[in-house]
Amino acid sequence: MQLFPAIDLRGGKVVRLTQGDYDRMTVYGEDPCAQARAFLEAGAKNLHVVDLDGAKDGTLSNYDTIAALAKQGGLYIEVGGGIRTEERIEKYLSLGVGRCILGSVAVTNFDFTARMLKKYGEKIAVGVDARDGYVAIHGWKDVSAEPGVTFCQRLAEAGCKAIIYTDIACDGAMKGTNLALYRQLAKEVPGVAITASGGISSEKELLELEEMGTAAAILGKSLYTGALDLGRCVALVQK
Repeated sequence: MQLFPAIDLRGGKVVRLTQGDYDRMTVYGEDPCAQARAFLEAGAKNLHVVDLDGAKDGTLSNYDTIAALAKQGGLYIEVGGGIRTEERIEKYLSLGVGRCILGSVAVTNFDFTARMLKKYGEKIAVGVDARDGYVAIHGWKDVSAEPGVTFCQRLAEAGCKAIIYTDIACDGAMKGTNLALYRQLAKEVPGVAITASGGISSEKELLELEEMGTAAAILGKSLYTGALDLGRCVALVQK
């Protein structure tokens, strides 16, 4: 299993939100590049970056920070947040980013998403965020009528090879992740690399996710609060 320590960016700072709420934000650092270096030194091979400003209003206000992270090197970087056009995809890929994550646009413009999946292949992942089992969009404020697992199956049929699935209720809550959900995805969406995201807060959970065949796990608040030690996690599960 691959591990993706997370850097969420707002105003160029390293932050974490609780359950996607911009009013429940904690700043964990002023220097994202220093944070990435710390992850690298702990044994990380990958980095999950979210532009929270981009997710909220579509701006590129954190672009220079993401460019600096890519230039620093040493980590495979995936970026999400506000990626709604092919121009934005090209802009990030040109920096050396390994993968762009499409979020709300995958729901609101499925045809565009299918075209991007066909054109860019494994350089595109789709972030599926679910509230009470249903897909949520626009910074998790709006909930669609489509069940998350059904949407994942539709993405798989469109050629999607990587899905980052977040159970919003677990995200940033430090109460554990939804293991039953990832077991269901492993059975019902075969052939797609599933990344578990949201609430992972114990080594036991990581081992269970690995055992069920989860391709990757994103670690966020658990690292920043010290609940998990990245070096130990890397030694435990990262291939």
